[in-house]
Amino acid sequence: MTTTHTALSQRVLHLSESETLKMARMARELRALGHDVISLSLGEPDFDTPGHIKNAAFQALHDGYTKYTPVAGLPELTKAISEKFKRDNGLEYKPEQIVVSNGAKQTIYNLCQSLLDPGDEVVVFAPYWVSYWEIIKLSGGIPVPVYAGVDREFKPTPQQLDQAITGRTKFVLFSSPCNPTGTVFDRDELQAYAKVLARHDHVYVVSDEIYEYINFTHEHVSIGSFPPVKDRTITVNGFAKGFAMTGWRLGYMGAPKFIADACAKIQGQVTSGASSFGQKAGAVALMSDLGPTVAMREAFRERRDIVLSMLEEIPGIHSNHPDGAFYVFPDISAFFGKSDGHVIIHNADDFCDFVMTNAHVGLVSGAAFGDPNCFRLSYAASEEQLREAIRRLKDVLGRLR
Repeated sequence: MTTTHTALSQRVLHLSESETLKMARMARELRALGHDVISLSLGEPDFDTPGHIKNAAFQALHDGYTKYTPVAGLPELTKAISEKFKRDNGLEYKPEQIVVSNGAKQTIYNLCQSLLDPGDEVVVFAPYWVSYWEIIKLSGGIPVPVYAGVDREFKPTPQQLDQAITGRTKFVLFSSPCNPTGTVFDRDELQAYAKVLARHDHVYVVSDEIYEYINFTHEHVSIGSFPPVKDRTITVNGFAKGFAMTGWRLGYMGAPKFIADACAKIQGQVTSGASSFGQKAGAVALMSDLGPTVAMREAFRERRDIVLSMLEEIPGIHSNHPDGAFYVFPDISAFFGKSDGHVIIHNADDFCDFVMTNAHVGLVSGAAFGDPNCFRLSYAASEEQLREAIRRLKDVLGRLR
């Protein structure tokens, strides 16, 4: 008789559970027991989608946009994305080089399915978003991490990148602003990476810019704007973060035409096109006033400053100084080996479980992101919640000896 275990594919058995979803589940369980849990684990803006974008979706529904869409996206949206790339990023992607997907995550999946054969390598800047690693493996690829720690603000050197590239490297993958660290790569840093990649003309670049509009540096730079890699860069973006549209599931990419066609081919067999009325609203979002997005960015900047100032008061926490997104990624290795008399903290997983159990604050272990010395804190929460969460954190960490 077939057991539950043997019925499942090796593919799914070797797929790791999302650590962020695991912490969300723990939070639900503790709340069910009556505890006041503050969850700082999910990467989701706590703002509502701006009214003019919702109204555009309402209008599209009213106008009958309830049918299937072209797999690669509605013409009005791919045109708007093309104009946005040129306006904001200095990138020249024609509408036929753009594919709209059901979220930027699907875009990454489409790319890996389209580009990777078993044994192909992908150089991934570490720390990295958890799904990069699993999607690469799911596609038969081999993720190759290039790591930089908190003292370098998690920015690998050009030499590290150069040394990681082999004849089997298919593409390099990174995000800026970065999830989980909030790191933003500036113009000089990206240009240095582009110079390295110029010497490896078999390697493509996948630049995940989903947090583009939550950037505190006053300049977002796309690596695809540098001539040495212009024709080998796939730029990934979406609406979830900058427009507080996580539940809309709407992402997109610009890519060389043959890659865009391949991704549309994959998507056509998996989900087909994204929602019709959502795409109509997306076109309005890109072409209308960004005032609500700017206001959200400034709110995140203020929260970041509050979180950093409070974390500085906790001995043993060594934090980075993020320039974008809505995360802080502190090093907490100073607590390893310490105990409250009941539990010993061996690693970041133990640290986050201890904090959740004793302080009822949800954090995510850095191990899931490629750095077992750190944890990720999302400050996509109210100022009141953030202050209370870090007060609790300071209290429970004070019990460790």
